[in-house]
Amino acid sequence: MSGQNKLLLIILDGVPWRNFRSLFGNLEGWVESGEARVWKMRAVVPSISAACYASIHTGVTPAVHGCTGNTNVFRLPLPDVFSEVRRAGGVTGAVAHSYWSELYNRAPFDPVQDLEYNEPDSASINYGRFYSMTGDNRDNQMTPSDADLFALMTMLTERHGLDYGMMLVSTLDSMGHRFQHDCEAMDQAIFKMDEYLAPFITRWRKAGYEVIVTADHGQNDRGHHGGRGADQQDTALYYFGPAAGPDSDQLIDMVQLAPTILTRMGVPVPETMKAASFLSAE
Repeated sequence: MSGQNKLLLIILDGVPWRNFRSLFGNLEGWVESGEARVWKMRAVVPSISAACYASIHTGVTPAVHGCTGNTNVFRLPLPDVFSEVRRAGGVTGAVAHSYWSELYNRAPFDPVQDLEYNEPDSASINYGRFYSMTGDNRDNQMTPSDADLFALMTMLTERHGLDYGMMLVSTLDSMGHRFQHDCEAMDQAIFKMDEYLAPFITRWRKAGYEVIVTADHGQNDRGHHGGRGADQQDTALYYFGPAAGPDSDQLIDMVQLAPTILTRMGVPVPETMKAASFLSAE
């Protein structure tokens, strides 16, 4: 993929629109300075994590890809961002919850085999680092350090020369389920996430990557998501890069994300992805 754009997709699990826009000071500072742009993105329904993970990369709704929730995770048979970047000769990597490995590499997830893999000839994910959150409950979130995950993503980009990388951190979703959103614990968790993420964005941009920061869904005031409504579905999407995009009040549909990533990378968009890219190709 010599000469094509490189891109990183950073997904912060379970962040509603209002929390992004009011509490992420570094991201909002870059929007204010013109170095980033932000739009509202609406998740598919059901607005549950695994279903959204599947839609983010296949560009189709759960009614089409069939992953209807966290208890129905399997290797998807559709073209996706990883597979199409690989088809075009690019190198891919992922740091994420184990659902991503199951959806896009192999299922079921075997922690001995799949917590870490380096597979240069893979037709999907070449370099994977995954976590399972086994034992997660309201009293013990079992989430890895966000700072460690950002460092792992950076390590993969610098060690393996990724053309495309995707990472997901689960802390804020777990905090929302446990504490809901109008509380000091959530304010502090977001403050730390924003603080840890910011220097890595700077580093990735200096390395030549376009960066998208978004979430898979929102959460309502009781810390729930899965259904319909702005609180459960709507989140923000921040873009760092040179492409032209729509007006700031334009609502982005989640199924537009996959064809947009491929368009920015100069990779052909498969026929299964019907939605239009919201960023220009040049």
